[in-house]
Amino acid sequence: MMRIGQGLDAHRFCAGDKLILGGVSIPHDQALEAHSDGDVLLHAICDALLGAAALGDIGCHFSDQEAVHKNRDSREFLREVAAMLETAGYAIGNIDATIVAQRPKMSPHTAAMRKNISADLGITLAAVNIKATTTEQLGFTGREEGIAALAIACLESI
Repeated sequence: MMRIGQGLDAHRFCAGDKLILGGVSIPHDQALEAHSDGDVLLHAICDALLGAAALGDIGCHFSDQEAVHKNRDSREFLREVAAMLETAGYAIGNIDATIVAQRPKMSPHTAAMRKNISADLGITLAAVNIKATTTEQLGFTGREEGIAALAIACLESI
């Protein structure tokens, strides 16, 4: 049986000098405000995977109300989600994700993001696709107030 899930996350900018997206540190004149490291891409992917397996969402597993998750590396969340999926009897077929940001330019970093995600989930690089787009200066991402990410994931019963 095949199952499909979707995920969405967004964070506003705050003071800082780098972004963490897909587990990659990207130099920037702002950071993303969050309880964890603010990796909207990995958060969206976690939600897509959890949703496909009907296992809730990232907030019910990694609550921002728990001190243990303060400044936590979102790659740890991704690895824990992979373990949950295996326990539940699912294998990841593929992931397709989109980062929505006016800047910085994401294309120089997407290969490293894909590599991190495939390694953390134990899937082939060919099963992970990352794209980026702007909103042509429309909305909060276009005004450079923050970044959003969307993801879709396909699971297969094992």
